[in-house]
Amino acid sequence: MQSPSREPDHHTEGPSGCPGGSRLHLLLSYAGWRPDPWVDRLPRLLEPMGVISHRAVTGKQASELIKSTPIHVAVVDLGLPLDETEGESDEFTEGGSRLLEMLTRLEDRPPVVAVKRTRTHRDDSREIAAALRHNAFAVIDRPHDASGLNVMLEVLRRCLVRRYGGCWPGASPGPALT
Repeated sequence: MQSPSREPDHHTEGPSGCPGGSRLHLLLSYAGWRPDPWVDRLPRLLEPMGVISHRAVTGKQASELIKSTPIHVAVVDLGLPLDETEGESDEFTEGGSRLLEMLTRLEDRPPVVAVKRTRTHRDDSREIAAALRHNAFAVIDRPHDASGLNVMLEVLRRCLVRRYGGCWPGASPGPALT
């Protein structure tokens, strides 16, 4: 699990000129194996906008992050293993579904973007249905290129606009992100 160094949680201006407010905490869970994955590129794109990305590679790591950090938006990889001893096989990918359940039970539930594995149509349908039952904001394919990363950024933008009016949580209302 990698987290950025601790920085002050407050700054003087939020996104799009929203005054004050907390930093936005984004949970990024990832169960893939590819070199230079989207989960490494996304924080570099979002950090200049005041987004603190917290990465987890297991359900247990994500659970610990949720207990210790206020999460404002969560990206949940549905292929996430429960712990580090498990690989990405059908019998061990309970971490993603358990993380969805945990997020659903939070008092201040963040919007969730579910990232599905590209598998059979039948498996895709099951994963999408399960994510939507847990009130996922969106279900998308794992980004593998710039186009997929742009889809992720657009979905995250829509989460912010819908849930937080375009301003980071805790910021005064201001112009929405467009």
